[in-house]
Amino acid sequence: MKERLQKIIARAGICSRRAAETLIRDGKVSVDGEVVTEMGMKVDHRIQKVIADRIHVRFTEKKVYVLLNKPEGYVTTMNDPQGRPIVTSLLKGIKERVYPVGRLDFETKGALILTNDGELAQRIQHPSFEVKKTYVVRVQGAPTNDAIQLLEAGVELEGKMTAPAQVKVYRRGKKDSVLEITIHEGRKHQVRKMCQAIGHHCVELTRTAYGNLNLGSLPSGKFRYLSTSDLTRITKTAKKMRVSKRVNKRRK
Repeated sequence: MKERLQKIIARAGICSRRAAETLIRDGKVSVDGEVVTEMGMKVDHRIQKVIADRIHVRFTEKKVYVLLNKPEGYVTTMNDPQGRPIVTSLLKGIKERVYPVGRLDFETKGALILTNDGELAQRIQHPSFEVKKTYVVRVQGAPTNDAIQLLEAGVELEGKMTAPAQVKVYRRGKKDSVLEITIHEGRKHQVRKMCQAIGHHCVELTRTAYGNLNLGSLPSGKFRYLSTSDLTRITKTAKKMRVSKRVNKRRK
């Protein structure tokens, strides 16, 4: 049975469907030795050889879902030309190839989901499903109530308004303040840019939750496997979201 190329790549756990489309556009995908750069091509992975980003696309029935407490000083790409540490190096004992669901900046720490389930990753990342991500941010100075209201209503970033955000003030001081910001978008450096837009530089940023799944007491640099109930907590408030029941069992 033939399927769209980007869907096959996502189902194989190489990357999300959106990232697969980028690989195709960038000429990093081939079918039977021929580079494909146009969307919409359908292939049969059982009889055709698909290579995506130099990886032979193969399928595994076992799906792995991991929550990592990312430390500062790690990149969330699968390779880094600058030779900086990669988050997957922290996943000792995981044989399956997993990749991050969304990204955290080099300096940003906190909750990061990694999986080989490309379909689920697409649904968590895509803004149309409105999966919430919560961050605790320390900023310079003391944002006024008016500035907080601007964040909640939406600010303009690069010519486009952000969606409304949920903002709580944990601490407000002359030198610095601590806020909790919940958004469902995933623009590059969005939370940092939102804070800068109201005149307060981001000093420290930590993602604490996906949906209703909190980082909790998971130590920095450590990970745990996610159960079906964990995934439901992520997707509970999302639009039209279905969670696969094929979830790996926790390992001791």
